[in-house]
Amino acid sequence: MDTTGDQPDPQRTTSIVPELAVRRGRAAIEFYKLAFGAVEVYRVGGTDAHEAVVAQLTIGTASFWVSDESPSNRTFSPESVGGGTVRMLLIVEEPDSAVERALAAGATVVSPVAEEHGWRLGKIEDPFGHQWEVGRPLVPWPPPDRCGEERS
Repeated sequence: MDTTGDQPDPQRTTSIVPELAVRRGRAAIEFYKLAFGAVEVYRVGGTDAHEAVVAQLTIGTASFWVSDESPSNRTFSPESVGGGTVRMLLIVEEPDSAVERALAAGATVVSPVAEEHGWRLGKIEDPFGHQWEVGRPLVPWPPPDRCGEERS
């Protein structure tokens, strides 16, 4: 927040960007590139001399981070804890082909692509234990009758 009274800095925006903790970080980065067409925009480590990696990836205009788990910092991969606590939602124009590409790269099906709740949506698990819902809304989203109102 700009405290000088000027307009907010357009380079600073509010956002929530996930960071996925994984085992085998270098392999995870390569998986996301192959499976989702992710582009690596930043990396620290991930070399033979410094194996642990932290990297920022983008898929289209979406951004996320991948890092090797760090038990000393209480950051664990789904493989270490027996599942994840967050599911990723990847919104794409062609969910069927996106899921097929991820499966070819090594993901597994949680539920096949189908229409549900106004979405064309499939659920997969990546080789590092993170679950992804891959889909797109089939109706204007969010539905106007569900926006900001509590339903009984």
